Amino acid sequence: MNKNTKILIIGGGLAGCESAYQLAKRGIDVELIDIKPRAFTPAHHNPDFAELVCSNSLKAKSPTTSSGLLKEELLTLDSIIIKTAFENSVAAGGALAVERDAFSKNITDILKSMPNINIVCKEYKEIDINVPTIIATGPLTTDNLAMSLKNLTDDEHLYFFDSAAPIVSAESIDYNNAFWGSRYQKGGDDYLNCPMDKEQYELFWNELITASCAELKGFEGKEVFEGCMPVEVMAKRGIDTLRYGPLKPVGLRDKFGNRPYAVVQLRAEDNDKTLFNLVGFQTNLKFGEQKRVFSMIPALKNAEFIRYGVMHRNTYINAPRCLNQFFQLKKFPNLFIAGQLSGVEGYVESTASGLIAGINMYKYLNGDLMPEVPKNTMIGSLINYITTPKDNFQPMNANFGIIPPLDKKYRDKKQRYEQYYIRALEEINKYKLSLLSR
Repeated sequence: MNKNTKILIIGGGLAGCESAYQLAKRGIDVELIDIKPRAFTPAHHNPDFAELVCSNSLKAKSPTTSSGLLKEELLTLDSIIIKTAFENSVAAGGALAVERDAFSKNITDILKSMPNINIVCKEYKEIDINVPTIIATGPLTTDNLAMSLKNLTDDEHLYFFDSAAPIVSAESIDYNNAFWGSRYQKGGDDYLNCPMDKEQYELFWNELITASCAELKGFEGKEVFEGCMPVEVMAKRGIDTLRYGPLKPVGLRDKFGNRPYAVVQLRAEDNDKTLFNLVGFQTNLKFGEQKRVFSMIPALKNAEFIRYGVMHRNTYINAPRCLNQFFQLKKFPNLFIAGQLSGVEGYVESTASGLIAGINMYKYLNGDLMPEVPKNTMIGSLINYITTPKDNFQPMNANFGIIPPLDKKYRDKKQRYEQYYIRALEEINKYKLSLLSR
């Protein structure tokens, strides 16, 4: 194997694009294969790559948060996805949210401009174990490819439901029943808050839990992943569950200085604030029911729904049984798995897996040792989690619960997270230096 070998990357999502960039910038010829724009999955609409389907938020920016730390590590390793996300950001308080169409176009243009990336539009159906390949087809892997992968791994795929929130037009919002502000005044007036009093909330909750859901076709199992739970499923857990979750009023005061009983937050989809998504309102309600029930929120009584929420299948492998710490299939070292298919969950986490898979593929092609990402980093702790044997494996987001504890104990949470950051950045820079050696 040598660096003149052409690499196949299957899937033009966040992970596949990151892998392609990491290989191409190192001089490797890449064939990036995706079904778009000739065909689309049920959840995709944009013909460009790196489409953000569920939300336009990449979570927190602060390096003393788990997601913020992960972003810092990725920027240290020259992640094109995270760099471009910051370049296409929209106001979202302490979160990194992007203007999704501009972001996807920017990524697509960058990849198309690289002379050693050949983009092929087709459905990739059958895996060739003799060809070095990174499979990053994400949560909506086609049935043909999923079956091919299942046959190779000799292991059952797992499924859970992933859901997307609705988007409304700004001009249709009743601003007399809304106020601007971020929770605890962190950031600017980046969220449009839609308050409800006790009577309004209880009427809304009752209609939400009895509303009709759409029929799910082509799904197996009934698992719901906690990180992207439909709002109607969450509501059925109790009348106050939403008030302790996405509708929590803590840290917010209305224009009269009062704390509302419950608050629905809207986040801008674009810099001009012409579109807003309902934060935490991923749903599988029928479209008519979404309009009926969500219009009970006073500020949305006349809302124009530009996009209704949808639910779709999310596919991932049993990573502890199938993958090693380099994102290689244990039985087939020519094959790497990246993105949500690998068992990580989230935009930034998928990006991290694509970056590391791309780096490791480069090392593998050249016969070099593939250095392990230190476990004291957020990237390394994610890899350690998904590759460590466990019963009932479920996908994992970045969080401080999976990172090894510090040598010294800190009672103050903020101070503890700062120390995690200092340690992780030191370790990721050591890893970066190790990539220069053979």
